[in-house]
Amino acid sequence: MPAAVRKFRRETSEISCCLKYLLFASNVILWLSALLVLSVGIWAWSEKGMFRNIARLHFIALDPAFVLIILGGVTFLLGFMGSVGALRENTCLLGAYAIFLSVLLIAEIGFCAVAFVLKDKGWIKDQATEGLKAFIRHYREDADQQNLIDWIQEDWLQCCGIDGPKDWDSNNYFNCSSIAIGSREACGVPFSCCRRRPQEVIKNKQCGYDVRKEGYGMELSKIIYEKGCVQAGEEWMEHNLIIISATVIVVMFFQILGICFAQNLRADIYTQKSKWH
Repeated sequence: MPAAVRKFRRETSEISCCLKYLLFASNVILWLSALLVLSVGIWAWSEKGMFRNIARLHFIALDPAFVLIILGGVTFLLGFMGSVGALRENTCLLGAYAIFLSVLLIAEIGFCAVAFVLKDKGWIKDQATEGLKAFIRHYREDADQQNLIDWIQEDWLQCCGIDGPKDWDSNNYFNCSSIAIGSREACGVPFSCCRRRPQEVIKNKQCGYDVRKEGYGMELSKIIYEKGCVQAGEEWMEHNLIIISATVIVVMFFQILGICFAQNLRADIYTQKSKWH
């Protein structure tokens, strides 16, 4: 007769302590980092009163605080399953951890494949353009989005608008027609579009006033960035393609390593034995 196969938990654990505590320690770090990110996201949302005003959720996907909450929540759950599963030798949590990592890995590979296939069709450019349009329209309505686009324009890409400074005309405060209602920022751009002057310690927040008015007396290229952020982003991607690719590969490698560690730990906890009748 064929052997009857039965799984059982070993009375004396023979699992690798090195593997167990390596998985535990790495996920504790991940868990604590996720807790910090999640806390910052929740604090930012509460400061803006988003929990009391759900009607403002029409551009939630572009809200940096919401992104932090989602990222922190997913990572927190992942770190919890990995650390507790390893420490308590819980095969259910280790299995869920491996499945969760596998799903994330497949999603990342799928996204990279779609981005690679559609990169020449302008899909990435279109998504970036739509996101920037929303940021510009809501510039004064959301402090987080305002800080994010200021960082993109001033610190990261040194750019202004989508295709150039004229794109700021789509914002009610910077639109040239706002002169009629007394907006001091009308026909201007945010300070983050301005070039930083040599020896400047504190940036002039009014440096972008009136720069798009007809007959502006100074050469714009010396005052503000004239390159659009989409073009600047494309150039940044081209110049840093090797670093970006290496980062993605390293992240995926550690995810695969985590899946293997979790599965090996589960295999050490449970073993198969045969009984002949």
